[in-house]
Amino acid sequence: MIAPPQASDHHTTFEGAVSFPCDGFVIGEPVSILEIGYAGNVRRGLTATCRREDGSVHVVSALDVAFPGQWNGTRYVAAYRKWQGVQPFPPDVSPPPRRTRKHKVTAADVDMASTVELVVLSLKDNAVRCRLLGTERVITLRAEQPWNVVPAEIAVVKPKKQWRYAGHPYLSGRIDSVRLDAAALGLIPLKLVDEGTWTPGEHYWGEDDEPLEEWTKPIIARGARQMFEMEQVLPGWDPADSDDDPITESNELKAAGDFKAATRKLMDLCQADLRCLDAHAHLGNLSFDRRPEDAIRHYEAGLRIGELSLGAAFDGLLPWGLIDNRPFLRCMQGYGLCLANLTRRAGSSTGCSG
Repeated sequence: MIAPPQASDHHTTFEGAVSFPCDGFVIGEPVSILEIGYAGNVRRGLTATCRREDGSVHVVSALDVAFPGQWNGTRYVAAYRKWQGVQPFPPDVSPPPRRTRKHKVTAADVDMASTVELVVLSLKDNAVRCRLLGTERVITLRAEQPWNVVPAEIAVVKPKKQWRYAGHPYLSGRIDSVRLDAAALGLIPLKLVDEGTWTPGEHYWGEDDEPLEEWTKPIIARGARQMFEMEQVLPGWDPADSDDDPITESNELKAAGDFKAATRKLMDLCQADLRCLDAHAHLGNLSFDRRPEDAIRHYEAGLRIGELSLGAAFDGLLPWGLIDNRPFLRCMQGYGLCLANLTRRAGSSTGCSG
């Protein structure tokens, strides 16, 4: 008979599988977890030694520590919490979308003699809010030369100077290149909810006495398949307050001619969570008429992030009638329209990836 695990067994697992220090949160405050320990006190269980941004060190129960969703020890924390009889942290659950504070890039995180890769979160005036690729640590970039980046792109920067102001880290330097690589962003894929089987024969294709459009025939011939609804992320939205919708607020600002304020509200959503596909779609809409070459980059960012949830073998449906699918479908439509627009402009080549 195999004996049930003890606290010491969980501690041994942490020691062998997890690298410290790592980032974490205690009651919403960012801390650096120096170690997970066990002093033999069964009642207290595992402890976490934490260092705050001011340098002070504290020891708390490991149950009081939350970790970013990407952290490689999340599943071990979940197993330990379950053993303790409390709700585990499932590996696919992301941290709260609007944490009041973020971990910050430190001087030791940036090699000033080499290039650094930064994930673009938002653009504000002459600054770019970023996070260090592979981490949740944030920094503000002030690029030396004119730059053109969009949220979710990865900027390769040759750093020149690093400093802190009012406790926040800044970096100046030259942007050498920019790329879009959704898989490298470390995002938790949006959930897909199975909504049952879609049957072509039950769908309305027009009046019975009207001939079928040619584009409908291969769809009908494909037959029944599963339909899904994609999780929609909308940071700061209160479902109980119909007037509290940041996308609607941005659209109202756009209609009033205040494009700058409309853009700022959408950028805030991207900064809170890059998986807010509607923010990417509406940023594309703001640029569509004037600069489709910029709009397509916003649309593609949302499209590629949404595709992380589908996988290469996906053959189901994401119907427009399921409302939470619409942000992804808006990105897809905008991307296609931009491709057509830019193709007409170029005559034979879009000059765009995809």
